[in-house]
Amino acid sequence: MTLHAASREALGLAEERLGEVLADAGADAATVGDELLSVVDLLDREISLRRAVSDASATPEARTGLVRRLFEGKLSEPAAKVLDAVAGSRWSSPRELTDGLESLGRSALLTAAEKTGNVDTVESQLFQVARVVANHPELEKALSDLTGTAEAKRTLVRGLFADKVDVVTETLVEQVVRRAKGRGVGVGLDRLVKLAAERRERSVAYVTSANALTDEQTAQLGSKLDAIYGRPIALHVEVDPRLGGGLVVRVGDEVIDGSAAGQLAALRRRLARA
Repeated sequence: MTLHAASREALGLAEERLGEVLADAGADAATVGDELLSVVDLLDREISLRRAVSDASATPEARTGLVRRLFEGKLSEPAAKVLDAVAGSRWSSPRELTDGLESLGRSALLTAAEKTGNVDTVESQLFQVARVVANHPELEKALSDLTGTAEAKRTLVRGLFADKVDVVTETLVEQVVRRAKGRGVGVGLDRLVKLAAERRERSVAYVTSANALTDEQTAQLGSKLDAIYGRPIALHVEVDPRLGGGLVVRVGDEVIDGSAAGQLAALRRRLARA
């Protein structure tokens, strides 16, 4: 998510408010996350409301008063306090306000997973869902279809993953699908995997192996990558026999291709230049 200066400052203030709210023992982080994402859905549908909430010509008091009246009795008090912080700040654009609010909702849901000790599970499930979508182009097309309704996409997601994943995982996936533009579902899911890993201050390594790795091989690879990058690395491994042998490792924009297919391709390139 790329934000301009004003929006970055606004999001920082709102994140501080979210942290304060969720520190209260009586706050339900999952409920706060769900409610904030429901507001995102409404603002996405109602352009005039989105503009009014982010209108820099109105006073912060006027904007917070607007959202308080609009959502009175519809949001829990913790979620309403976070929304006050969002509406009371200056954002660079209406779209950046909704993107920032979505980030806050996701953060609250991941906090809920942390509190229940499920953040590892959520991270792993998000990766698995991302690979399912990546490996089935027709599914990604259906989930990214601009003409498809949000309800139809929600039904598809629940049909595929309901009762198979944690409720936080399902909610986060549904939100990505609802806001997807074109073929943006895969990118959005990969971002969620990264966000979940960052909750434990880890980077993500996407590993593609020609053969399934043993637990010992996975541990050794993880240790080597930790040493190379100087920080903890979360491994997410999928098997692709087409590699012929070896591994391909992607960390951010860096790719380490140690596969047989990759080495053969490199040899062909060298011969072509000779």
